[in-house]
Amino acid sequence: MTTMQHTLTFFGVSALAMMALLYMRPELAHEASQLLAAPHKPAPVVVVARAPVQAPALSALMTAPAPAPAVLAPNEPPILALDDKATHANRKQQEFVTTWLSKRYRVAGDAANMLVSTAYSTAREIKLDPLLILAVMAIESGLNPFAESPVGAQGLMQVMSKIHHEKFQDMGGTKAALNPVANIRVGSLILKEYVKRGGSVEAGLKTYVGAAAFETDQGYGSRVMNEYQKLKLVASGKKVPTFTAPAAPKPVLVEKASQEQIAGL
Repeated sequence: MTTMQHTLTFFGVSALAMMALLYMRPELAHEASQLLAAPHKPAPVVVVARAPVQAPALSALMTAPAPAPAVLAPNEPPILALDDKATHANRKQQEFVTTWLSKRYRVAGDAANMLVSTAYSTAREIKLDPLLILAVMAIESGLNPFAESPVGAQGLMQVMSKIHHEKFQDMGGTKAALNPVANIRVGSLILKEYVKRGGSVEAGLKTYVGAAAFETDQGYGSRVMNEYQKLKLVASGKKVPTFTAPAAPKPVLVEKASQEQIAGL
């Protein structure tokens, strides 16, 4: 009871002191009444605008560090610049090839243009037929830059990056094997090396597919050369179908006795 009496006395004295303060300072009473009467306002919501996400340009995805310039042999003639007429013809040829490959292998036009342009520039630098490079790309991967075989061959030209790792050193290492530009360059260098070693395109293709030690390449060279001949026609402006119908199966000869047995069944 004593504690309660002291508590009530304390609150009573405090209330009297507060009333005296408000009486002496009326502006405080006015501010307190406005504060109690004002409705509660939520804190303002700050909306942070996010920058739109933009996909990288195709050229940014398909670029590789520029390789070191090729060192020519003493007796090897330098690569001459094309004149205006030859440059125009070359550009027109690339347009024909790009359109045909894009339709045949269902590749986006911009991507096909990038692959064809890279094949042509690489071929001109290392002195190899660009249509042969494109034919190998088509047969090896169907122009899929991310293709990988069960044995580890990677990219457009199905390069064995673990075996040819030294050729990727100037381009970021073996991880660049899936970079289209790097893959085309390394694959083209390997192809040219095998053609020179074998003495012919056919022998080079047989080595390229890994069948040098075997009697046959299981028709790989024929498929590449067939695609190469089609590309030559396309590059010259000829109309070449983008779809090749499969060969009709040969009729099976059944002896008369067998036919009668089948009819009896």
